Amino acid sequence: MVIKMAKFIDKLNKSWLKSGSQLMVGLDPDPSRFPEELKTQDNAVYEFCKGIVDATAPYVCGFKPQIAYFSSIGAETELEKICAYIRSKYPELVLVLDAKRGDIGATASQYAKEAYDRYLADAVTLNPYMGFDSVEPYLAYSNKGVIVLCRTSNPGGSDIQFLNVADGQPLYMHVAAMVADSWNADRQCALVVGATFPNEIAKVRNRVGDMPLLIPGIGAQGGDIQATVKAGRTSKGKGMMINSSRAILYASSNSDWREAAALAARKTYIAINNADS
Repeated sequence: MVIKMAKFIDKLNKSWLKSGSQLMVGLDPDPSRFPEELKTQDNAVYEFCKGIVDATAPYVCGFKPQIAYFSSIGAETELEKICAYIRSKYPELVLVLDAKRGDIGATASQYAKEAYDRYLADAVTLNPYMGFDSVEPYLAYSNKGVIVLCRTSNPGGSDIQFLNVADGQPLYMHVAAMVADSWNADRQCALVVGATFPNEIAKVRNRVGDMPLLIPGIGAQGGDIQATVKAGRTSKGKGMMINSSRAILYASSNSDWREAAALAARKTYIAINNADS
């Protein structure tokens, strides 16, 4: 029997509706910041992520594990396990693999298999610098999400993203238009636009209509929730996956770390829902 998987956008829309949340929690496990009770455990990475997922799930629309935090310490098996746990325990929440891949041809196909077949992510983040053929293997998975870097939250993003192209618009706007007009045939694409640049969020939203935006940069990076929501929401008040990682994950390093993460997630969830209300 063939099991038909839900399309990423359909699942995301349902998650927004059911959870009432546009908060996404990033899973960036850094063992040096783990609570003391976990530092001597062999399965600390998995137990930490599982604890965060369980504590924050009531307040989120999804989770975004950052692959580098796992692969840098040889914890790919733990990443597989936490992805499986999220899919099993919280199947209504979207799972975005934050990988920022960007290669071509057969290599891109292998990265697509990694994201969608190994980790069974609903969506993956991609770097568009090498053009359409670096994204095409992911688009072949017509039910999976392709989230393209557009205007990133880091200060150095301006070095390239603000360069003007032939028609005079900045490169990040060219990327937004290209994804919206040419790459989004299956309507499963989204864009990354950082909360640290609300003016650019508004410009991208105006250009791409109701396309979902993954918005990192609140919390530890200092992005303003009020400005983010005002700039990024659709006409229906949705359309955003507003990510927070460190401010929630490491709200406490003591024995109350789960409760502190839940409280930080709840406060952020409330702030997003109350923004500009």
